[in-house]
Amino acid sequence: MQKKNLNMPKIKGINTQPHLGIIGRRNTGKSSLINAITKQDLAIVSDTPGTTTDPVKKSIEIYGLGPTVIIDTPGYDDVGELGLKRVQKTLEVIKLIDFALLVVNNYQIEKEEQEIILKLEETHTPFLIVNNKVDQCEAPTQSSFENYNIVNVSATTLFGIDKLIDKIVKLMPKSAYQSSTSILGDVVDPGDQIVLITPIDSAAPEGRLILPQVQTIRDILDHQAIAIVLKETEIEDYLKKNTKPNLVVTDSKIFPEVSKMIPDEIPLTSFSIILAHQKGDFYSYLKGTKAIENLQNEDQILILESCTHTTSCDDIGRVKIPNWLKEYTKKKLHFTVISGLDPIPDYSQFKLIVQCGGCMITKRQIMNRLQPAINAQIPITNYGMLIAYVSGIFYRATAIFR
Repeated sequence: MQKKNLNMPKIKGINTQPHLGIIGRRNTGKSSLINAITKQDLAIVSDTPGTTTDPVKKSIEIYGLGPTVIIDTPGYDDVGELGLKRVQKTLEVIKLIDFALLVVNNYQIEKEEQEIILKLEETHTPFLIVNNKVDQCEAPTQSSFENYNIVNVSATTLFGIDKLIDKIVKLMPKSAYQSSTSILGDVVDPGDQIVLITPIDSAAPEGRLILPQVQTIRDILDHQAIAIVLKETEIEDYLKKNTKPNLVVTDSKIFPEVSKMIPDEIPLTSFSIILAHQKGDFYSYLKGTKAIENLQNEDQILILESCTHTTSCDDIGRVKIPNWLKEYTKKKLHFTVISGLDPIPDYSQFKLIVQCGGCMITKRQIMNRLQPAINAQIPITNYGMLIAYVSGIFYRATAIFR
């Protein structure tokens, strides 16, 4: 399936929520700064150091960026056994954010701040140094901060807050809030009919569609194409009564059934695979999926769910994928499931890593989790690609993006 109208204007991808991290020592006014930026009392403020004990996410609207997630972190100078765990949590946040505000007082940029700056630079995370409580400090006597982008503010008087917001909007990477590629824009033309197969089973949310389905519908409409949504039980009747669709996108877990009902001449893929193309390392997925053939008895498999959800008896990541892999390989395999964005302590023990579509997180968050595995040459794959492979339709399901 190829694009026909190559002169059509490029339509950018569906927006995602940029993640802004607030990092600093205890009692530098990080929570007060969040309240000043949002002009709401969202964060608990106290003169007692260590009021924020865990990273806390708060969703706000920033003009110029749209919906934005602010992450308030514990002070990175916390002490004691519990304090060190809080510091580790703060360091983990750096891997999740698109932009950081490093909050200091009285232009204090010392060893601890330099360590945080090094972490930000290692992960290529852009940042601003925010000199808070400027109404309480004297002008600097040294130029230790002159090499950094610094903004003077007072969270209590709101001095400099509007300037800070303007700088955040200006310096936030566009990739954080607008995907460089749309979900189907490279393969859909105006007027194309795209059939979306959405099973309504025990795993489907009550009264609504799941996010990848909603995002795909919007992307199809943005490209002046036609979205047709139906259940798998309606496929045969639809094909008998209507013209041949230009593309069929299905839920990955019913790949085996759907592939038998859709004629070979009609392109077929899944929601998980189109998200893999938009957000993941698509070609590392293609290569890594074939490592299924090399799995041996007692191998460890890591399954990454990028959101937290209640599970059911036919859960795709925890039940179906392990069963399909064991049935296909005829091997005794062991599975570890990590939900949300919890840290992965040791990649080296795993022979294969299986990432979900990642509809709830950003491309940066997905890649920060997968890059250590890629660097260590540990094969990675994606829910949809794995299911297509064990179903014998891997090439067909990925052909539209090759």
